[in-house]
Amino acid sequence: MLIVRDLEKSYRSGGQQLAVLRNVNFRIDAGETVAIVGHSGSGKTTLLGLLAGLDRPTSGAVELEGTDLGALSEDGRARLRRERIGFVFQAFQLIPTLTARENVEVPLELRGTPDPARARELLARVGLGDRGHHYPAQLSGGEQQRVAIARAFIHGPTVLFADEPTGNLDRTTGGRIVELLFELNREQGTTLVLVTHDPDLATRAGRVIRLEDGAVVGDDRSAA
Repeated sequence: MLIVRDLEKSYRSGGQQLAVLRNVNFRIDAGETVAIVGHSGSGKTTLLGLLAGLDRPTSGAVELEGTDLGALSEDGRARLRRERIGFVFQAFQLIPTLTARENVEVPLELRGTPDPARARELLARVGLGDRGHHYPAQLSGGEQQRVAIARAFIHGPTVLFADEPTGNLDRTTGGRIVELLFELNREQGTTLVLVTHDPDLATRAGRVIRLEDGAVVGDDRSAA
């Protein structure tokens, strides 16, 4: 599903080259659930962005189902994200001027295949069947994240990336969101890669990759 080879990412800062990721290598098989953990500044979010094709590495490669993301144009990577990738963000990233149902439908709209019935079906699946006409500002944080999860799954992605999906939620609400995310993931057979600082969430994944100072220092199967 995902192969990472000799991945490096650095940025120019104050006349110096700052290395954020160093010699990262691993592969993720189809259907795996993987948590990427590490202290703040360890490179977790940078790595997730490279895996999702949101950025290009300084050197090395990321392959998604045999496609080298770095070899694609910006349009090519955007097309791949629309077709194969789902996202769940800490800050929800809902469009405030669209209703819950319209937000869920956005990935299909971008592909030119709108499907309001499918959007309503997924909203019902995440427990918001009666909230489809509400705007994000009219929803709680937990409800907004449920909308975001429905949106992430609507186009049947092969891989879903989640960046601190419970970071803006209280512990109880976050726990419910985690249950929902893993339930939908099992139902659809999606490969799930999530970044988290929450050790309880990390142990729910089948595998934990640990980063420290931009390098992989652990790659373990959890007890999940």
